[in-house]
Amino acid sequence: MKLRTIIPLLGLLISLNVSCELENKKDKSQAKIGLSKQIANDSTIALVEKKALEVVENGFNAGDGYMEVWIRDYNTFINLAAEVYEKELLKKNLKVFFRLQGEDGNIVDGFIPQKNAISKDGGYNYIFTDIESSYAGHKNTVETDQETSLVQTVYKYVKSTGDVAFLTEEIGGVSVAKRMEHSMDFLMNKRYNEKYGLLYGATTADWGDVQPEHEWGVYLTDDTHYAIDVYDNAMFIIALDNFLELAPEKKSKWEPIRESIAKNVMQYLWDEENDKFIPHIYLNGSPFPEAFDENKIYYHGGTAVAIEAGLLTEEQIEVSLKKMRDNVKKSGAHSIGLTLYPTYPHGSFQNTGMYPYGYQNGGDWTWFGGRMILALLKYGYYEEAYLHLKPMLNRVIANDGFYEWYTVGNEPMGSATFKGSAGVLYDAIYKLKKYK
Repeated sequence: MKLRTIIPLLGLLISLNVSCELENKKDKSQAKIGLSKQIANDSTIALVEKKALEVVENGFNAGDGYMEVWIRDYNTFINLAAEVYEKELLKKNLKVFFRLQGEDGNIVDGFIPQKNAISKDGGYNYIFTDIESSYAGHKNTVETDQETSLVQTVYKYVKSTGDVAFLTEEIGGVSVAKRMEHSMDFLMNKRYNEKYGLLYGATTADWGDVQPEHEWGVYLTDDTHYAIDVYDNAMFIIALDNFLELAPEKKSKWEPIRESIAKNVMQYLWDEENDKFIPHIYLNGSPFPEAFDENKIYYHGGTAVAIEAGLLTEEQIEVSLKKMRDNVKKSGAHSIGLTLYPTYPHGSFQNTGMYPYGYQNGGDWTWFGGRMILALLKYGYYEEAYLHLKPMLNRVIANDGFYEWYTVGNEPMGSATFKGSAGVLYDAIYKLKKYK
């Protein structure tokens, strides 16, 4: 073909390509406008937002049926609380956690007024310190997320209020910033496994706080099977990112640790063949029968937090969302807040509440489904986030409450005013409304 014939053809192809690109941009722009209008006109969003603000006006305890202020809950509703309360009251709760901090840096789970801290056989072992005169604490020792939850909560408090000076306030003669760092030192000194370079705790179901070897399951025992999971380590990465933003002068110490944890999570916990995180690396054996293939279980909550921590690529995020959708369909659940799928078999946990599709063994928790929505929004998946948020919004309205969890049949269970659920939905709504 002659050159004078090729040149016009090339021009035509370029013109067509430019035209296609313009059409694609136009289509995307129109779709974006359409989604933005749909979000703006969605009456359930405004109603759930209003209900969330109302429920947090009742105080800082986790919900009806709970006396305690829990740090893992407070971490997920402090942004909501900041819309209702003055910063001094928000800060008051944070100070209690720091006053109850152990000498080794550990952070309690929750606190209650000392007058209510009555020890009972088989109940909590209450914690008292010389610098906290009003409240007593208790610590679920199977968990490894209290310290990281407190660091994240302080970060959200500072970002919400602008109260950077809080970091230099002294509690018992030690600044808040130093106490935050001390809590992370506790994790490195008491919960760090040298072989894998990752944090560990007791065996639990995904992000749960119940070990299999005891009827209650909230304390480490001689029978505990220690394990490494993605949730604890993803929470640590987020906490380190938060801390280093507040205290950049500490990068030389903590940034290498952060990078090492992130690398080791993907090296040891990510299953390339199955595009998922394995449930556990066991350090002293598994509590489950040898014939049980635990790696068939997909952990929704830990995966959501891992996405928030920036551990997965865009392709891995999309595969993870697809797997969550498939699990919801197979299980019959109604939201991607489904804890895990398939469930642990009946009798795997001595705690009778951990039956298949009960509580943390396959219950449907908005508290963590909402975090998956936040993770999707963080990486620009607005359409997918809105689609998967809707079922959670709808059941708040249908049941007139922010229930703790739901059965696969979408029946509400637990506290009807669970502030953790209200908090994550409020945060998701706040971010979704910014979509323009």
